[in-house]
Amino acid sequence: MRFLMTTGLVTSLVLGGAAFADGHAKLPLKELPDIAERDYWVPDEVNAEGKLEALQAVVGSEAVKFTGTQDAPVQIGLIYPSADTSDFWARAYLALTKRLDELGITYETTEFASRQIEHSLQSTYANQVAQDADLYDYVIFGPSELAIQADNIDKLANTEGFSTYVWAFHTPLKDLSKQPDAWFDFSSAAGALTMCDYMLGRLGNDVTMAMNRGIPGITDNQRSGDFKACVEEKGNWTTVYEHYGEYQREGGFEGTSLILQAYPEATIIHNANTAMAMGSVEAQLAVGKEKEVFSTGWGGTGLELEAIRRGELDATPMRMGDDVGAATAEAIKYDLEGRADELPLVFLGRITVAHDEMSAEEIDALEQEAFRFSGVGALER
Repeated sequence: MRFLMTTGLVTSLVLGGAAFADGHAKLPLKELPDIAERDYWVPDEVNAEGKLEALQAVVGSEAVKFTGTQDAPVQIGLIYPSADTSDFWARAYLALTKRLDELGITYETTEFASRQIEHSLQSTYANQVAQDADLYDYVIFGPSELAIQADNIDKLANTEGFSTYVWAFHTPLKDLSKQPDAWFDFSSAAGALTMCDYMLGRLGNDVTMAMNRGIPGITDNQRSGDFKACVEEKGNWTTVYEHYGEYQREGGFEGTSLILQAYPEATIIHNANTAMAMGSVEAQLAVGKEKEVFSTGWGGTGLELEAIRRGELDATPMRMGDDVGAATAEAIKYDLEGRADELPLVFLGRITVAHDEMSAEEIDALEQEAFRFSGVGALER
């Protein structure tokens, strides 16, 4: 590990880290009614009161410079499925690095890219990083799926020499022997309910829907399962078919092609991520049915917003995407300043709905805020 010195903060850095680890060991801080039914905690059970809101306020404000000094750049390893269609990972990386620049923290990054279905490749990367622990100060892990990668999260969190941050999940697993230093995500459950309210308000009751779901697990249970439960309970919707497309463009294309042929009564197609939404749009365009089906995406990425502007995609739960990377940069600063105990265990970004009835100006304003670091428009792949 290339150790980083901060003037006058060596003692507080050690004590702060110990307090942070000790705080995580005493989870949950409080219990919600259904806690016994889950193998994970939700943010309200593990975040001390006020810490999430405080970090959200910092992330949404102008950067305050790092107060220490460095004898070498911070070494950051990133293990994430950045080879997928979704630009979430690339934007999170850009927001991380640009916020670090604003904070005045020098850094070097090493990226280990995969696709979201390449679970074994992520395991290989995790083993490699753990073996080379002395090369890194911080490791950011974006799991292909939470349960599948639980052992690797545990391995990285227990590796001495670097801090471990998890991207794209916000449900700390109860059976980890040690929690990572922080989780950074958007709440898929909250996004599903926000989308449910919007869809019921726009389309009403007694609607027939089909779904392109992702990979069985927590993320899809929330993005797809919670949305399905909400519209069925509150709006008496009917779900005629659920296709697991593994978060891949091909899966969205294949699922939508099948839906259009076998379930023409479905007027809504729910897609659980950007890649499947783009594949779904392609399948509809191929047979000229893009105007007959109401299609949703997930995340409000640049590709999705462009599809909304073209009239190919109808609505999406839109993350203020750069919040995750910016919050991670702030966490690094807090850690270097010996203030890691001020961080929430789980950081959540904001979600709203972008849709085809918005004006160009309204979509532009949302996009400017969401991508204030990574830039407006689809990223070059």
